[in-house]
Amino acid sequence: MAGMSKQLLIAGAGIGGMAAALAAARAGWEVRLFERAPVFAEVGAGVQLGPNAVRCLQAWGLDAALRAVAAFPAQLQVRSALSAQVLASLPLGQRAQQRYGAPYVTIHRADLHGLLAQAVQELPAVQQSLGCPIVRHEDTGGAVLVRLARGKDIEGDVLIGADGLHSRTRAQLLGDGPPRFTGHLAYRALVPLQALPAPWRAAQVTAWLGPRLHAVHYPVRSGAWVNLVVIVHGPAPQDLEHWDHAANAAGLEQALGGTHPALQELVRSVAATGGQWRLWPLCDRAPLARADDMARGLVALLGDAAHPMPPYLAQGAGMAIEDAMQLQTALAMHDLEVPLRLRRYALNRWQRAARVQARSQRNGRIFHATGPLRWARDAALRLLGPRLLDLPWLYRA
Repeated sequence: MAGMSKQLLIAGAGIGGMAAALAAARAGWEVRLFERAPVFAEVGAGVQLGPNAVRCLQAWGLDAALRAVAAFPAQLQVRSALSAQVLASLPLGQRAQQRYGAPYVTIHRADLHGLLAQAVQELPAVQQSLGCPIVRHEDTGGAVLVRLARGKDIEGDVLIGADGLHSRTRAQLLGDGPPRFTGHLAYRALVPLQALPAPWRAAQVTAWLGPRLHAVHYPVRSGAWVNLVVIVHGPAPQDLEHWDHAANAAGLEQALGGTHPALQELVRSVAATGGQWRLWPLCDRAPLARADDMARGLVALLGDAAHPMPPYLAQGAGMAIEDAMQLQTALAMHDLEVPLRLRRYALNRWQRAARVQARSQRNGRIFHATGPLRWARDAALRLLGPRLLDLPWLYRA
């Protein structure tokens, strides 16, 4: 009956799961959130949020919480990893605010998760269960039955799979196999801002493009720390799902052989300050091909469970947040039957998410270009830099 409170079950309590819980509660639903890990631990380092994602956080009343922990870079600068020459730059800061109605933000992943988790914790409509993964589900047509790892069965009106790259919900819903390894490895580290060489303490996003590699660094934690990511080509580890360990800095230095000394000095600042590199294999999937890839019946996917992408457009977290906002709109359509609401969610999301996936994959090829393609890329950036770096189709939507 229209207006009656329904119960939404969410698998996964990462950034996407928390955003979905907040969105569903704001749409008038009761929410039960199930997380596999026994404690909240958003591993990783930094996240870039374009104005498209920041507007969603502002709409949820999180602007003050965001400003308390985030950084607001003044510009994006692209350099050659071989010569250190500036190829192009794009003003962010006030320009992004005026052009898109929200700032461009860089933030520690744990801080983003934390402000979403705090907002969810204040909602009586949301119950959270940690150390309690959903192992399988059944859509009966009138309800969704989920089986928890501890053997208990729970019934709800909808199941949202926000359980990440290796989503069990997706595996059962779509049966399309594991994600694919991209051939790229990401080294990530955090460094105190004051520990960096002086030229790299600017409040900006800096990207270094080189043959078969690139690096990005930007401020987090109100500018006190810098997130540094270096992505190189490398072989796939045997166990993609569980391979996350302290990386060997010597391997990274070897991969950077031939790059400009300034970039190598930047990378060495991690070890010099007692920091540690973490290593992730980057995986993705082919871009979404249809709305059915995001929702079927009473089950829908969100974030990396739906559309994992490499980080070459800096939109992974942003797309999960956008998904949640669109889910909120759909769930609030109380005159529609529930499957139609999820269908509306999927129809309104899949093409945009697919475009972002495809562009992210394309950027990976451009960032790591060699030979004539690299020369053409650098020439285009010098000639058309701001036009190539600005993304109104993405940030205005």
